[in-house]
Order: sequence, then structure tokens, then C-alpha cells
Amino acid sequence: MARALITHAHSDHARPGSQAYLCAEPGAGLLAARLGGKANITGIAYGQTVSMDGVRVSFHPAGHVLGSAQIRIEHHGEVWVVSGDYKLDADPTCCPFEPIRCHTFVSESTFGLPLFHWPPTTEVVADLHAWWIANQHAGRTSVIFAYAFGKTQRLLAHLDTSIGPVLVHEAAHRLLACYRAAGVPLPPVAPATDENIRRIAGRGLVIASPTSDPSALLNLSGPPSTAFVSGWMLLRKMQRDRGVGRGVGRGFVLSDHADWTGLVTAIGASGANLVLTTHGYAEPLARYLRENGRPAEVLPTHRG
Repeated sequence: MARALITHAHSDHARPGSQAYLCAEPGAGLLAARLGGKANITGIAYGQTVSMDGVRVSFHPAGHVLGSAQIRIEHHGEVWVVSGDYKLDADPTCCPFEPIRCHTFVSESTFGLPLFHWPPTTEVVADLHAWWIANQHAGRTSVIFAYAFGKTQRLLAHLDTSIGPVLVHEAAHRLLACYRAAGVPLPPVAPATDENIRRIAGRGLVIASPTSDPSALLNLSGPPSTAFVSGWMLLRKMQRDRGVGRGVGRGFVLSDHADWTGLVTAIGASGANLVLTTHGYAEPLARYLRENGRPAEVLPTHRG
């Protein structure tokens, strides 16, 4: 592909192989880190418009992760917005979601069912802190499984590191410099090497990769207390399928995607005459929109 417009640097939205990449400026460093130093990447400020073969293109905050953007595309007065992934909840690690008026809105629908409603972040973080302190009293190391890009950094921004030392998976640790370069304040943390895990055993918190094997920590820290952080933890079945009940003890509901209310709110704010749903529960969301008077169709993708 000669040129790619990137909503954000997660691997299902940014692939190697294009000759040139255009993205929102706050995410350019992360995109380079994930695609490699040889990738030809240009970052532009949120709201800045560029012209491509008579089409006006601009990037606007999506609130998903650092540098995430909705892409506004205008041609002959027709405006489309491709949302990528987004959320409306406040997040200190990225710019907040910005509603953009358009004729057609392409919306993700990862959590596009009415049962998905996120608890307040303050409550989730308070519960997590209480769990960590209880583990300390029991002499157990706290291990949280969280995605290396986005979720780990959001957790760090909320954690009270006066409770104890914090380590992060090395893949996530490598991305912290990109966040700090973008002006996101994060506490100083060390990588989760074997030596460091032994050093903080029984009192610290380790943010590990979701693919890590909990049993591998036994020889380093003694029996750990483990948890998974994700929007999917709202459902007990999802907890079982994604880790809880398979050696992971707790589930904390914290998502970087919009819940049902967030999706419906964002779609309404777009004023779109047509909504194309994709990525997740696309058909239930489209059906709900149609039943409530807003034309909507499913946009099939290989990630459906």
C-alpha cells in the first residue's frame, strides 16, 4: 500500500508494509516503536487538515489510547468519520474523545450490547488498591495481567505507588518513553525482570503480559495473587474464558473502549445520517440504531 492513515498504533489498526503512514502527532512515536525505525511516518496535530487528491483529511481525539484518532474525511461537502477505537471515559494518558459532526460515522462496536456499562474508574482503582494492600498483609505478590500498550500506562497513571513498588512487563516498559515524550506524567517504574520480581516479592505489584504464565512466578515471588484488567471482566463467563478461573483470581473492569452508553452517546453526537458498525457486536448495535430511527448497517471486516 502506498499510503496508510492510522487511527492508532494497536496491531489490529496499524500494520507494517505501507510506503508511508499518516497519523495524529501524539501517536507518531508509538507507531514508530511498533512498526520499526524504517517506517516512513508523518504525524500531524489534532484538527490540522491536509489535502490528498482533493480529499480533506484531519485527525481528531478518540480517547482510546495515546495518539488515538478519529479520521475525518471530506470530499465535495460529504463528510465521513472513521472512529477507530474510542471511549468517552476520562483517561489521563490521552486526549479526550471529541465529537465530530458528519454524514456517515464508522463506529466500532466492541462492547455493543446493552449489558456493558462500566463502573466509575475511581471505584475500580480503589478496589484494586484494597486488593493490593490485602495481598501485602498476606505476604503475597500482586500480579495484574494487562495489555502492554494503553492499559498498562492507564493503570500506572492511576496507581498510588506509595503503597509499594511497581514493576511492568518489559514490552510495556519500552513504551513508557513514548508516553513521557508526549508529555504524559507516569511514575518511575522498573521492568519486571526475574531479579526485580524477587526483590519486591510479598509487597509489590507486577503488571504482566496477558500471555504470561502465572505459574512461572512461583519460583520468583512465592504464590502470587493474580488479576486481569479488562472490560470483559464484567461478565463471569468472560472472566472464566479470559483467565479468571484458569489460575487468575480476580477481574477488574476497566476498558479502553466505549461501553453501550458511550457508543450510543458518541453516535448521537455525530449527527450522522448513516452509521456503519464494525469490530465487535456490530449487528446488535446496528439493529438497535435502526429500531430507533437511525439508518445503520454492518461494515464487515476480517476482524468482525
